Amino acid sequence: MRFKWDFDFVKASKYFYIFSIVVTLIGVISLSVRGLNYGVDFKSGSNVDIKISKAVPKDQVVAVLNDLHLNKDVNITTGADRLNIRFSEVLSNDDENKLKSAFNKKIDAKASFEVNTVDPEMARELQLNAIYAVLIASVGIILYVTIRFEWRFAIASIVALLHDAFMVISIFSIFQLQVNLTFIIAVLTIIGYSINDTIVIFDRIRENMRFAKVKTHRDLSDVVNKSVSQTMTRSINTVLTVLFAALCLLIFGSSSIRMFSLAMVIGLMFGAYSSIFIASPLWLALKGKQKPKSANRSKATS
Repeated sequence: MRFKWDFDFVKASKYFYIFSIVVTLIGVISLSVRGLNYGVDFKSGSNVDIKISKAVPKDQVVAVLNDLHLNKDVNITTGADRLNIRFSEVLSNDDENKLKSAFNKKIDAKASFEVNTVDPEMARELQLNAIYAVLIASVGIILYVTIRFEWRFAIASIVALLHDAFMVISIFSIFQLQVNLTFIIAVLTIIGYSINDTIVIFDRIRENMRFAKVKTHRDLSDVVNKSVSQTMTRSINTVLTVLFAALCLLIFGSSSIRMFSLAMVIGLMFGAYSSIFIASPLWLALKGKQKPKSANRSKATS
């Protein structure tokens, strides 16, 4: 037996709109003032990832870099079994060899190194490609939803998915979390998840509109509430399943996919309500501006 959610989702949506607008404004300010904390994938320089056999104090690493004169614009992140050094400039082969030799000699003889280098031209190309990927995905979704449903559904769905993507970007900017290629993969995955959940609700709205006698805005609102109620259990089960998997990756996964997992968790939490409280009420607002149809066409497809 299907559980029925007796709740006015449309009425409650204003609180979620306010919350999203506040986070968006904070995100815009943070992006304008601080920008994003680009990793080596999007910022020229060298990233040295070191697997260590013991805990290493940060000041020891700083001392080694000072001796090698490699202490300019360096960001050091330490962990229990890994250590990361990000240089804003590209290390030469000679500098890499000196760093490895000095680290093995003075800090940890069993340490192993992985060095990734991106030159300025490649960094710019990766940034542009990431933007193109998101834009192309968005345009494709608009065309698909417009053909399958109507333009109001398309606008509402694109706003919802861009909302989810921008919320993740805002959080990463506010807390200066590192943005790399895995972050872009996470954003594209979140967009795919968001549109999938939104289309399920929109498909139910379209189905219910075929048999609804819509004469007033309240009737439209009832259709949206009924449609969301009918798909709510499915939405909750889906988001909890995916969220549990993302949390497991975040807690037990390696450091190389930590930002991917974190972006997924953040995006899933925002996406959990965007289809219900952002996309559906927005469609209702757009549909409410449409001129009323005659009684014989009240059952026509929306």
